[in-house]
Amino acid sequence: MPTAGAKEHPGSPSINATRPVAQNERINSLDVLRGFSLLGILLMNITSFALPEWDYMFPLVTVKPVFSGPHAQINTIAWFLRWVLAEGKMRAMFSMLFGAGVVLMTNRAEERGAGVRTADIFTRRNMWLTIFGILHCYLIWQGDILYFYGIIALLFLFPCRHLRPKTLIWAGVLILLFNTFLFEGSSYFGAAGKKKSADLALAASAGHKPLNEEQLAAISAWKSEQEEYRPTEKELYADIAKMQKGYWPTVFYRGASAFSMETSFLYLAFGDVLGMMLIGMALYRIGFLSGKLSSRVYLLSALIGLGSAWFVGFAGGWHAWKSGFDQIETMRAQMLTFDISRLGGSIGMVAVIVLLVRRGVFRWPLNKLGSVGQMALSNYLLTSICMKFIFVWGPLHWYGYMEYYKLYYVVGGMWLINLVWSSIWLRFFRFGPVEWLWRSLTYWKLQPMRSEST
Repeated sequence: MPTAGAKEHPGSPSINATRPVAQNERINSLDVLRGFSLLGILLMNITSFALPEWDYMFPLVTVKPVFSGPHAQINTIAWFLRWVLAEGKMRAMFSMLFGAGVVLMTNRAEERGAGVRTADIFTRRNMWLTIFGILHCYLIWQGDILYFYGIIALLFLFPCRHLRPKTLIWAGVLILLFNTFLFEGSSYFGAAGKKKSADLALAASAGHKPLNEEQLAAISAWKSEQEEYRPTEKELYADIAKMQKGYWPTVFYRGASAFSMETSFLYLAFGDVLGMMLIGMALYRIGFLSGKLSSRVYLLSALIGLGSAWFVGFAGGWHAWKSGFDQIETMRAQMLTFDISRLGGSIGMVAVIVLLVRRGVFRWPLNKLGSVGQMALSNYLLTSICMKFIFVWGPLHWYGYMEYYKLYYVVGGMWLINLVWSSIWLRFFRFGPVEWLWRSLTYWKLQPMRSEST
């Protein structure tokens, strides 16, 4: 890799054409939004770190019961708050910001005269992000999102950077609708069809009619479907036991899940990320993310977005909870409306935060969030390492055994670490450590690390 002082070749663009963004060029609202969404993502991911995989959204099969027992009330409140306020919305916001970052980075490079080298920089940037994602997924945590972002950017985003905002929004919304139909819709109708066939077979059996092979297969298929939703106690304890054996055994144990996430799951659910990225590109292009629109626009966006998201989210959550989280009722009430809730909620939260930044209120906490956002990649990886050490690799072995509401004490502790170390680090350095590595690899040149003020 060339050094920071490498000379330009004759005829090449100015070195300023391909340099990373300088500190005085940063858009504060984007950093604050990125920090907010990054911290918020842990509200959901904590269950993936601390509980077996099938308890991610609906913690139904746990060592310590969530929706019954002595802590049922506080656990249920914690789950409702997570579902209504944050589920899917933080990831949506993060994906929007990634899309906005693509427009910001490529526009600035082109404006500086980088020309065709813009594509070169874009490709290297996302190639390395993809590699970071592979390493993170297989060696640290199988819930990685970096691989998704890198691959989707390489496949789709560069040709979309100059599309009209209206086109980007329509494309994003249609992709989200397609994703809902393909992913949530097919899951729901598939499960409902299996249940209907099994119910008919069981009704025939109750009437003392002999069952044919097709009817027996229908009963078996519905039983298998239910076991994926609510695994047996034996499967629960087997999973926990395998996660108590240290670093390498758990890495190999989760290897199949990591492979599935980066192959079949990517193929089925890429629209979840791509749709939000395209919408984020449009919102940046019209000035929504950078605070350039009127206060009335942000207020209306907050009221409509959050109002619709909270209503839909609470109504779906309440219906699922009242049904005892019946599989079919839960999928119908919550999963089929998921993208409506998270799109409105993410845009509403963006509107509130941008308005706060622009008004200059809560300046101190928002500045701290901005520091986290500047070091988003470093904080994302640090969070994964800390959570895996606390729940799996380290001496505590809390995986599977912590009360549900207490997981959010851990979230609060991790937030404090993110906020404190980001603020301290940026007093001395221009980039987070992983951001520095990423930029050096992207621009194929060692970047200056020390802050200009030190």
